[in-house]
Order: sequence, then C-alpha cells, then structure tokens
Amino acid sequence: MHWYIDVLKKYAVFEGRARRTEYWMFTLFNVIIYIVLLLVGRAIDFTLLPALYGLAVLLPTIGVGVRRLHDTGRSGWLYLLGLIPCIGGIILLVFFCGDSQPGDNEFGVNPKLEERPAV
Repeated sequence: MHWYIDVLKKYAVFEGRARRTEYWMFTLFNVIIYIVLLLVGRAIDFTLLPALYGLAVLLPTIGVGVRRLHDTGRSGWLYLLGLIPCIGGIILLVFFCGDSQPGDNEFGVNPKLEERPAV
C-alpha cells in the first residue's frame, strides 16, 4: 500500500525516477479501486464515481509514468505515445516492463540503489 501512497505524495512530480515496482503497484491499486468504485457507483446509481476518481488521480498517473520512463533512460515526452491507438500503448507497455537503466542517468540516482527505511 505504501507504493500507492508514495505516488500520491508526489502528486505532480514529473522529475526523477520510479522503479518498476512503484509503477506497477500503483497501477494495480488504481485498477482495484476503480473496480470497487464502479460496483459501488452502480449500486448507488451514481455511475460518475469511477470517472471522478480517474480525474483525481490523473496527474499522479502521468507523473509515475513519466518517472518510469526516466528510470529506463527515456524522455518523459514518450508518454505521449499513448495517444496513438494500439501501437502507442504496446510500445509504452514494453518500456514500462523494461528494467531500470543501471547506475545513475541524466534523470537522477538509480532508485534501486537508494536505501529504503524500515517500516
């Protein structure tokens, strides 16, 4: 759960790097929350609930995607490939699944090398 909260704390941060785990755990929690809100919205006859949630997490979602691209050594502007139907999404999926660029890069220190405090 801390992966989700950490991304929300960096609400509109488009600089730095995000590990693969951070990106995919945030995405997993987003999907779970979206499905729950979809079911609750249908139960209370308020179908805009998932759309409101999607709008609320739009900037963190873009931010973590850009930071994930930075972690692989690519420009955050490549996130715009998602606007190209089918092909753009597949390319982004390949980029997001790729491993981090080893060592430091122009976007910052490798987050795998940073020590995480014990929780």
